[in-house]
Formats: sequence, C-alpha cells, structure tokens
Amino acid sequence: MKQDHETADARPIRRGRPRSTQTQEAILGCAYRLMAEEGLAATTIDAVARASGVSKMTIYKWWPSREVLFIDAFLHEAESMLPFPEGDDAVIRIGRHASAYAAALNGAFGKVQLAVIAECIARTGSAHLFADRYLAARREVAVKIIKAGQKDGSVTAGEPAGDLYDRIYGTLFYQDTFGFRAVTADSARKLVKAVLTGA
Repeated sequence: MKQDHETADARPIRRGRPRSTQTQEAILGCAYRLMAEEGLAATTIDAVARASGVSKMTIYKWWPSREVLFIDAFLHEAESMLPFPEGDDAVIRIGRHASAYAAALNGAFGKVQLAVIAECIARTGSAHLFADRYLAARREVAVKIIKAGQKDGSVTAGEPAGDLYDRIYGTLFYQDTFGFRAVTADSARKLVKAVLTGA
C-alpha cells in the first residue's frame, strides 16, 4: 500500500496551459475574427479588448502597435489553417501546402492577408514587420523541405531552394492579388510540380 501511495504521489501533476498563453490566444483569435468579419478599420485595440475580455494594458504589454497585433493574429491563424504536411516527398508536401494556401486565398483568409499587407505597406511603411514576423518563418520551413527534396532527388530543379519557394508562392500571391488568373488548389499543385520538377 505504501508503495502504491508513493507511486501515486510521484506522478507528475497535469496542469493546464499557463493563463498568459490562453490569454494571448484569446486576443489573437478575437483580433483575427474582427479583421475577417468587420475589417481592419473596426479592429481597434478597444474592440479587441472588449471581444477578448482583456484589458488594453495587457494587449499593449505583448503588442506595441496595432500592426504587430494584426500580423501576429494573421500568423496565428495561418499556423492553424496551413501547417506544412509531414511525410511524403518534398514535391507532395509543398504541393499540399500550396494547394491549401490557394484555397484559403479564396476565402476570408485571403481578404485578411491583403488587408494586413496593405495596412503595413500603404499606411505605416512597416512591411518589414510582415516579412519578419510572418513570411520569414514560413519561408524558412518550406526552404528546408525543398532542400531536403533536392538532396533526396525528389526535387530536380537545381536553383537555390529560396528562389524556388519565391517562384511558387510569389506567383500564387501575384495571380490572386491582381486577378490575372483564378488561383485554385489544382493550379497550385501543378505550379509546384512545374517549378520543382519541370514536369
């Protein structure tokens, strides 16, 4: 009995996530929903505070400006909506991610992305925030996948992995933003295959 009691006492106690993490996720989730449903103009710090039940002081503790909050809210949504798939070869993994990205561009996600970029570039001149806090991290992951594909032979294109990534996602963004071509999951997969394998 004593041994059983000691074993039970020695078991680690499972605790929930720290309140700060839950609070940050609530703020990011509310900020994204407001951007998607009401637009950026309506997504003020006051509005986010009311929607999330968090004080403005707490929000400013983690995000020094609306632009940074916008970007992090968008990044938070992108990470949950568009994770890079595991397994399979690089062409399949990038193809799946690019097709999911293309599909997302046709919904609220695409509208929010364009609005956040416009806010960062046109109004505040802070495009580097979007690049540093959103693009750089996701680009780094994809470049590693492409490099691994070049190493194992699934990616036959010999250009630098970063250039290949930019050709794929830059093309999707350009086509969608300016409406030169309908961006679909199927067209995204074909683009990935063409860029990475020449097929």
